Amino acid sequence: MISKIIEYSGRNRFFVFLVVLFLSLWGVWALQHIPLDAIPDLSDTQVIVYTDWPGRSPNLVEDQVTYPISSTLLAAPKVQAVRGFSFLGSSFIYVIFEEGTDIYWARSRVLEYLQSVRSKIPRT
Repeated sequence: MISKIIEYSGRNRFFVFLVVLFLSLWGVWALQHIPLDAIPDLSDTQVIVYTDWPGRSPNLVEDQVTYPISSTLLAAPKVQAVRGFSFLGSSFIYVIFEEGTDIYWARSRVLEYLQSVRSKIPRT
């Protein structure tokens, strides 16, 4: 099989040259027109809510800030998980959405739900 391909290529050099030229031009075109993402974003769609309540204990921050916000954000559409972490005077709440969720849509949903929980958390 290989010997027949070599023999055919030797007899039809011009045809082989055209095929190589066509494949080379097609490769150059493909490099220029195919989008390339060198470092793909494999992370989940997530929104992080940071709250600051200076001088308060982690337990108080958990009870008064982190828990009310976390429990409210669980009801948001397409939410996969909500994780809250309370520290001395601050808290972080990670809202992780389903795969394929648009980040701008996710941010707007979090802002909507934060407006509804605003009256439940203490003012600084």
